[in-house]
Amino acid sequence: MKLKLNSTDYLRIGILVVVFIVGITGSYFILKPKERLPIYNPSELDRRLVAEDLQQIGRKHRVLPFALINQEGDSISEADTEGKIYVADFFFTVCPDICKDMAVQKRRLQEVMKDESDFLILSHSVTPEMDSVPVIKAYADLQGAIPGKWHILTGDKPQIYNLARRSYFAIFDQGGKGDEADFIHTENFILVDKQKRIRGFYDGTSEEDVNRLIADYAILKAEYEP
Repeated sequence: MKLKLNSTDYLRIGILVVVFIVGITGSYFILKPKERLPIYNPSELDRRLVAEDLQQIGRKHRVLPFALINQEGDSISEADTEGKIYVADFFFTVCPDICKDMAVQKRRLQEVMKDESDFLILSHSVTPEMDSVPVIKAYADLQGAIPGKWHILTGDKPQIYNLARRSYFAIFDQGGKGDEADFIHTENFILVDKQKRIRGFYDGTSEEDVNRLIADYAILKAEYEP
């Protein structure tokens, strides 16, 4: 016998189909795991980036404590990064090549992130003997660095070089001692989370790679939201 459906029956069927589709879609987004960034530990990195005595460390790597000075003459330490997501890089104020491209991207990054209260940029001078506080202050003003948002850092050279090599794994060269003859030069931006863990590496001269950093920041920030 042929079943006859009236307009009310079709309406009910249509509603059931819509409810079914909405339910399936909602379940997908509820059950779908949040996208997460990797956590980088020394054993997982290119060995050229990691000092030999650190290469077997497979978990719980954290950025080392530090004590440096920013462009305002203020002392900045790891305590100032508590509860913050930040980007670390290494530069010098008279760099004639890659640092200029990095500065363009840091200015852009600062502009995008200026209203993000949990975001910082830490730019470490690799020639602190030349980059005194007045010099980095002039540089910060030239770059439009926002106080408290973008810290231009100077201080003890061995400490800065130790951070580059043993905290951030920012440079392939592992042979120096942070003395007068030592010099490092890298375009890397390093993304660090609120637990001081490394969550990403980016080419700081590349607009495309910095776009990826900005997207990764949003993913990382979501990890800290309920």
